[in-house]
Amino acid sequence: MKQFDIIATSAMGLESIVAKEVRALGYECEVENGKIMYKGDMTAIARSNLWLRTADRIKIKVGEFKVKTFDHLFENTKALNWEDFLPVDAEFPVSGKSVKSTLFSVPDCQAIVKKAIVDRLQTHYKRVSWLEETGPLFKIEVSILKDIATITLDTSGTGLHRRGYRTGQGEAPLKETLAAALVMLTSWHPDKPFVDPFCGSGTIPIEAALIGQNIAPGFNRDFLSETWGWFDKKVWEQARLEAEDLADYDQYLDISGYDIDHKLVEIAQNNSFEAGLGDLIQFKQMQVSDFTTKKDFGIIVGNPPYGERIGEELEVEQIYKDMGRVFRDLDTWSIYIITSHPDFELLFGKQATKKRKLFNGFIRTDYYQYWGNRKKFQD
Repeated sequence: MKQFDIIATSAMGLESIVAKEVRALGYECEVENGKIMYKGDMTAIARSNLWLRTADRIKIKVGEFKVKTFDHLFENTKALNWEDFLPVDAEFPVSGKSVKSTLFSVPDCQAIVKKAIVDRLQTHYKRVSWLEETGPLFKIEVSILKDIATITLDTSGTGLHRRGYRTGQGEAPLKETLAAALVMLTSWHPDKPFVDPFCGSGTIPIEAALIGQNIAPGFNRDFLSETWGWFDKKVWEQARLEAEDLADYDQYLDISGYDIDHKLVEIAQNNSFEAGLGDLIQFKQMQVSDFTTKKDFGIIVGNPPYGERIGEELEVEQIYKDMGRVFRDLDTWSIYIITSHPDFELLFGKQATKKRKLFNGFIRTDYYQYWGNRKKFQD
């Protein structure tokens, strides 16, 4: 089967996690800022879309070359084998970006790439007039970084964070890809209790449950490349059958999500049902200061308010103090909190075992990690 140059795009700070997922699927990869590159066939593309929990999109690299002039961009783009990907009636919008490059006008670059592809397809399909774009959609991107142009074809369509289970959300929802990363950066195993004390619309607990039962995150959604005539539909069927076979629906899970807002708790329950998890996750209205547990060796993952909005800071600082008081005696529990607040450790009352810089959208955050007493577990 034909091999493709595949790029899994990633949010800043998550590249190593995406690379680990790619390797777990059986593909060797290289890592650069925001992208993980590897080779694979159609099956690799389908499996990557279905299984990668923390990647943003899966793209095919059609070509890469140095550009200093618009003529370079036109001729090099036209030289690519576009007829291998685009049928005569393809709809193919071109998006673009340019960073630290001679060709800095993105609209001009987009227009030139579009014209070059049209010229190539008109010659190949023996058409003298403009092509009718009434067929399947192919989303093309030209990205120029330091005068190196990379032209890609998006196989995913909507971003991979769109799992298809979100029926509602709060004011500042966490992307599903970041939520999955927060879980994967912990020491949690499905046989341990898992708690999110600020669950909002339920994204972190739902992602934990999908991980716990090894359910492919893309199982309940469609992908753009499924509409392409040359992409073997049997490949998608087989990839979905594999995902179904690998899911462990019998795995018992002890996952709880709490939030002070009863409306968000209701939304979280609805989202969980939409994800096919039924009542597997226990959602309950509760503020963090009321949290208690008699269980041991659990994991807490929280995305509390950051205090970014005016008038919210004092309330948020009290929440952090409450967390420090409530979690203080949970010596066998490991606690993971993401926030942009610079004084979190001071307010929480304890220095983190480890910190990791992450971005929640455009907000720079730290992921504070407090590891539980493992020696007690061994005893």
